[in-house]
Amino acid sequence: MAYVNGSVGGGVKDLYGEDSATEDKLITPWSFSVASGCTLLRDPRYNKGLAFTEKERDAHYVRGLLPPAVYTQDLQEKRLMHNLHQYDVPLHRYIALMDLQERNERLFYKLLIDNVEELLPFVYTPIVGEACQKYGSIYRRPQGLYISLKEKGKILEVLKNWPEKTIQVIVVTDGERILGLGDLGAQGMGIPVGKLSLYTALG
Repeated sequence: MAYVNGSVGGGVKDLYGEDSATEDKLITPWSFSVASGCTLLRDPRYNKGLAFTEKERDAHYVRGLLPPAVYTQDLQEKRLMHNLHQYDVPLHRYIALMDLQERNERLFYKLLIDNVEELLPFVYTPIVGEACQKYGSIYRRPQGLYISLKEKGKILEVLKNWPEKTIQVIVVTDGERILGLGDLGAQGMGIPVGKLSLYTALG
């Protein structure tokens, strides 16, 4: 599993801040290589949710696919923190954070960076241990690569299936000793996912 840090929005210094470049340009640079419309909104790397400006909604053909309100990243962050505080069960906060990561990576990392002390236990230890134990029941979509005995002699082919080409960090686990919980097998994927979230957010 690997996440890629790249500049967005015309080289805005704050990678997770607002895309100020669109105030001067009709179309942001990354739009030339990213699909528009529903496909754009379903791509967690580029989806900004309600932070898309009026110009961006027209340029990327997402007008009408989102509620009409425009919320800044900061406002969305405050609303999300309020929502997270409504969950009394720690695992539910973990699930909510992972759901956000799968929808809007930009907002997920902004939330994590700005509230790292509070959210760290929900992204990694200790909650990730329980998440791994229940990974099969809270599974949302594929994350990372699974290399089993069935892939013997085909590891290179498996690695080529990963969609990202610029990879900066790789975390590998055999799932045998997950936080002292024993062999969790494929459900141990929560560990590399959590570690890479922290590595990406904290550098």
